[in-house]
Amino acid sequence: MFFYLSQFLSFLAMPLTIISLLIVVGALYVKKKWGKRSLWTGIFLLWFFSNQFIANQAMLAWEPDFKDFNEIKNHEIGIVLTGVTNLSKTAYDRTFFNKGADRITHALQLYREGKIKKILITGGQGLNPVNPQSEAELLQRFLLMTGVPAEDVMIEDKSKNTHENALFTKTFLEQKGIDTNQEFILVTSAFHMKRSKACFDKVGLQTLAFPTDYYSNDTKYDIPTLFFPDPYSIFIWHKLVKEWIGIVVYTVVGYI
Repeated sequence: MFFYLSQFLSFLAMPLTIISLLIVVGALYVKKKWGKRSLWTGIFLLWFFSNQFIANQAMLAWEPDFKDFNEIKNHEIGIVLTGVTNLSKTAYDRTFFNKGADRITHALQLYREGKIKKILITGGQGLNPVNPQSEAELLQRFLLMTGVPAEDVMIEDKSKNTHENALFTKTFLEQKGIDTNQEFILVTSAFHMKRSKACFDKVGLQTLAFPTDYYSNDTKYDIPTLFFPDPYSIFIWHKLVKEWIGIVVYTVVGYI
């Protein structure tokens, strides 16, 4: 119920939902003064949210800076959050990645450079799965194919959201007899890092944030960026708004 409520609230708050409502209402009541205002407001917001420069600046301000690998001290375990594979496509001899694959590739780099000794992947199937495999299993398979020894890859494959990632990870570590007072490296997307780290802080796990999977780019001032509308910019705003709503909801229910 909680999941569906948050999804519904996210849908109502999405920029494209608001824009569509404003334009439709404005078109239906265009002869009325407030109808014209609604229409023009919708058109203005469509330009605003589709502007590449504005969207990138918003995401750039939100995402924490990435860390140089040389800055990272050695840790025992790196914790990787899932949410980067295509669970709607079932295969048993490969892993299909969506955007965000550098969550696991950067974790692999941390491992190869000796910054972490083991990798713990946390994430199940989510809701309404069509793939019988969990995301943690899919990412584990990828790491094994790259030559990482099986004993260095651990998975927690029951969690369905970020709160459960943190909660179930702590339980998993305790069951394995692993010291939960040590500091872990937390690997997830930059836009999602604030909520993720807050969840792990809440359950009492100390983590060093290692953000990956950036949606923002270096600032550019060319004509296409400044003036050309781009549907991907609306997608960027949707990611931001959904994450902000997630933080509000998690705060209200006490997850962070």
